[in-house]
Amino acid sequence: MAAKSKNKITPFLWLEKDADVAAKFYASIFKPSKIVSRSPMATTIIVHGQHIILFNGGSHLKLTPAASLFVDCKSQDEVDKYWSKLVDGGAPSRCGWLTDKYGLSWQIVPTVLGDLLGSKDRAKAQRVMNAMMTMVKLDVQALKDAAEDPDKGAKKAAKKATTKAAPKSKRGK
Repeated sequence: MAAKSKNKITPFLWLEKDADVAAKFYASIFKPSKIVSRSPMATTIIVHGQHIILFNGGSHLKLTPAASLFVDCKSQDEVDKYWSKLVDGGAPSRCGWLTDKYGLSWQIVPTVLGDLLGSKDRAKAQRVMNAMMTMVKLDVQALKDAAEDPDKGAKKAAKKATTKAAPKSKRGK
């Protein structure tokens, strides 16, 4: 059914249908990637060395944001690239989360967010957290601004949140 994985743990994602189409979609976005096996029931793809099995399971089970794939982005350009491709046909959520057109939840997160949230300066980390909580797609510069200047970062994040607000009902259903 699925290609043998070298990984000890392999995500097995239950889709309603179109596992092969979804695999081609993901392979077009993430490089390096390749489809390594196909059957009527499942398609296995390797993305950046990680095997993922996509299963045509039918409609009686659904993916939820309780499980998501986390994309570590080195720059705002990467955030923008992955965000725009994955959200197309899907739905944005909050704090860098989105659901793609196949129902899979993603976190599109700049590397710098972890650095800023891990700051020994807890007030700085809290400002970054507060700014992030107002965002839909994460904005690297607004996060950095929040870390350094509470007023500037908060204003920029709030402005972006009001212009790109996501429906609150999409996440956590």
